[in-house]
Amino acid sequence: MDNRTFADRSDLERSKPAGHRGLVLGMLCFVYVLNFLDRQLVSILAKPIQDGLHITDSELGRITGFYFALFYCFIAIPVGWLADRTNRVKVLSIACGLWSAATVACGMAANYGQLVAARMAVGVGEAGGVPPSYAIISDTFPREQRGTAMGIFNLGPPIGSALGVAFGASLAAAYDWRAPFLIVGAIGVVTAVLVYIIVPEPARGRFDPLPAAAAEPAHSFGQAIRAFFGNRILTLAALASGAANFITYGLSNFATLFLMREKGMTLEEVAIWYALAVGLGMGAGIFVSGRLIDRFGVTNKAAYASIPAWSLVLALPFFLGFAAADSWQVALPLLFMPLFLNSFFLPATVTFVQSEVDPGARVISGALLLLVMNLIGLGLGPTFVGMASDFFRPQYGEHALRMAFYALAPMYLVAALLFAWLARMIKRSSPASGEPRQASD
Repeated sequence: MDNRTFADRSDLERSKPAGHRGLVLGMLCFVYVLNFLDRQLVSILAKPIQDGLHITDSELGRITGFYFALFYCFIAIPVGWLADRTNRVKVLSIACGLWSAATVACGMAANYGQLVAARMAVGVGEAGGVPPSYAIISDTFPREQRGTAMGIFNLGPPIGSALGVAFGASLAAAYDWRAPFLIVGAIGVVTAVLVYIIVPEPARGRFDPLPAAAAEPAHSFGQAIRAFFGNRILTLAALASGAANFITYGLSNFATLFLMREKGMTLEEVAIWYALAVGLGMGAGIFVSGRLIDRFGVTNKAAYASIPAWSLVLALPFFLGFAAADSWQVALPLLFMPLFLNSFFLPATVTFVQSEVDPGARVISGALLLLVMNLIGLGLGPTFVGMASDFFRPQYGEHALRMAFYALAPMYLVAALLFAWLARMIKRSSPASGEPRQASD
């Protein structure tokens, strides 16, 4: 048995070469890039897919939102529980191979029903992607570096979106909308094998107090769920993130279609200018938020919630300007600020939850966070925007999506108020010293 103290072991782990951690983080981030790229391809290629399969905005909203989220969210819970008790890297590798194969199937769909089935399979696979990665990062990086590490990992969505726009739109313009699905899916299958070979399984809880107690998962499946939802702060963090994600997915899943249909962009222009806006805007926002969390979260835990609250308030006027602009040349610069600010909540909430729960319950806690966050955001956000667009179409015609975005705007204030409430609850519950406290209500 290892008789070294926690401080001795923690110092030893911190002394390991940074390059090892960087390789692990880089590989996990690349998997997340593929995860989000596969997820976003239908939204990015919405116009040619609509033209090819003759589907409505409501059907598009359901296939990019509710149908996908239904499987993605609920399958993540048993997968998270399993990963907490087995090898997290193996779970991630198998999941990556599954969703990548399903992405290939999306490119082979001949009608809407087949596309729905393939998208559901993508959701099943992606359920095992992000929660294990959260836990692997938390056990690879010391507590004082996790905010930045999570920020870098969460560059996966903006990079994946940007590559999806540039790569997917270019291939669709040169060939057809099926080609990106086939190529990206094949790359994912190869990546799944590389994850299994390259990424080591870290010891659970090695940077946390009482690592010996954390070596075994502390809770059963039901206990882990009750521990998460029995904690009012964690539950509110998940709800606030869901409200913010409602905006993020409601906007991103229809932005390309909006820019092409109402602002006059072509696929070639989308591949260059929208890709740059997504990559630079979202990427910078997620990285900056991670740095802010590391800077302020150590001494003031309420910053995990107050930073997202202010970011959402600041983003609202720019979002309204984007929706109202008459041309894409004006709309795209205005969209940059919401892209930058909308995702501040993601590194903040993930880092906060991972730091509050027991090391042996990190994967399932991440899965439960994603359940609420994505069931509300991914499941309902695009579905709401698609239905609103079809509702406004008889009166507003080609400007129906603009009105749907106006209907989405109040969610900025709802999400900001929830995060402000969360900040107040964290401040009241935090010890005077500001040291992290295990959430075990």
